[in-house]
Amino acid sequence: MKFGATLAVLLSAWFMAQFDFFVVNVAAPSFERELEAGPAALELIVGGYAFTYAAGMITGGRLGDRFGYRRLFIGGMVAFTVASVLCGVALNPSQLVAARLLQGLAGAAMVPQVLAMISAVFPADERPRAVGWYGVAGGLGSIAGQVLGGLLLTADLFGLGWRVIFLVNLPVGLIVVPLAAKLLPRVEPAGRTRLDLLGASGLAAGLALLLVPLGLGNSAGWPAWTWVSMGLSVPVLALTGRWQYVLGARGGQPVLDLALLRIRSYLAGVAAITAFMAYFASFMFTLTLLLQGGLRLTAFQAGLAFAPMGVLFSVTSLLGTRLVRRYGLAVVVAGGSVVTCGLLMLAVTARAGLPWIMASLMLVGAGNGLVVPQLIGAALVEVEPHQAGIGSGFLSTAQQFAGSGGVAVIGAVFFAVAAGGDHVRATRWSAAVDIGLVLVVIGVVAYNGRRASRQAGRRGRSRTAGTPGA
Repeated sequence: MKFGATLAVLLSAWFMAQFDFFVVNVAAPSFERELEAGPAALELIVGGYAFTYAAGMITGGRLGDRFGYRRLFIGGMVAFTVASVLCGVALNPSQLVAARLLQGLAGAAMVPQVLAMISAVFPADERPRAVGWYGVAGGLGSIAGQVLGGLLLTADLFGLGWRVIFLVNLPVGLIVVPLAAKLLPRVEPAGRTRLDLLGASGLAAGLALLLVPLGLGNSAGWPAWTWVSMGLSVPVLALTGRWQYVLGARGGQPVLDLALLRIRSYLAGVAAITAFMAYFASFMFTLTLLLQGGLRLTAFQAGLAFAPMGVLFSVTSLLGTRLVRRYGLAVVVAGGSVVTCGLLMLAVTARAGLPWIMASLMLVGAGNGLVVPQLIGAALVEVEPHQAGIGSGFLSTAQQFAGSGGVAVIGAVFFAVAAGGDHVRATRWSAAVDIGLVLVVIGVVAYNGRRASRQAGRRGRSRTAGTPGA
């Protein structure tokens, strides 16, 4: 297996998924002008992808465990490419919304297979480097969605207008699919049992009941249906969890592998990533509001302001792998501290103008790069190869849910404070909440690190005690 070529094929899917998650933000005015999309349609064009993407992620991971990661990756990539073309040729808002929903489902099929393949087929000594590049691809995809997306719209290639941001996926898919068929190794699934359709439907419905109001509630003014929907998600998810337990007790294989919840390092990783993504998604959202609403930058200019942060994120993502080998997860604590310093600097200097804001962003980007890949790697370190798909799917779902929740809650704080037009003061309040979330990440990582050290010490003493003549 060729490390570089295989990893490039896998990471292309993750980059595409992140790119398409963010690129529609810069095209929203074009949808409104050229497709006559109203507020509800715009929210669904932007958020519909996120809903189906997050709701289908766990099922996508389980399908990979059942039918093979390579097969699901290729099928998902084909579907994602087709859905992108459908987005690009849509003639009205309804067609674009439907294509975006399909695009999200396709992303949910292919993305969990990326981390699953890394966990299942890469040797242990190469895995941290692969996860580091995974962080780079995700960060670059997020930034490129705003920067490259704005550039494509400005260039108006072939007179396609906004359609080019979707049609650009076609040549990528045509290249990646045959390469994936050639390069990706076949990993035989652990079993050929029937898919738990009831569990998959319950999880998707429960997550949708939560994610839809979180995504649309803020802009809609939190009407009654949003609270009813979130309330209904609790019994739906509770009943689904109960069904998963019963099915597992009967000897079946539920869509959610409950054995994962007994792995302490995995639970700690999920908790840390949830807190981190709630901070990061809300930070990107509220800072965009500051740059465009407070500093009056265009969407493209605001995207360029994030570019230095993306570069530093990429550099420290790769350096972090080497540093962790030497210093352990203390590197994550250090990275979280750098992020905290960047957020404090932003809160203090936000009124000073764009140069100071960009300096703060560079600190945040450097810290993020040290944190994100290491959290992902630490969460999956004890996950068995046959659980890689569902483990990756659950982890990705937690990230999407945390991002939606963070944007909804911290975004509400921002809008409440900025009601009088003071975007700087609103940024300070949201930065304060973000700092609290980063401190939670540092606390979870520090606790889990101490626990792992104690366990290693006990194992060492046990081996010494059991050695003859010791």
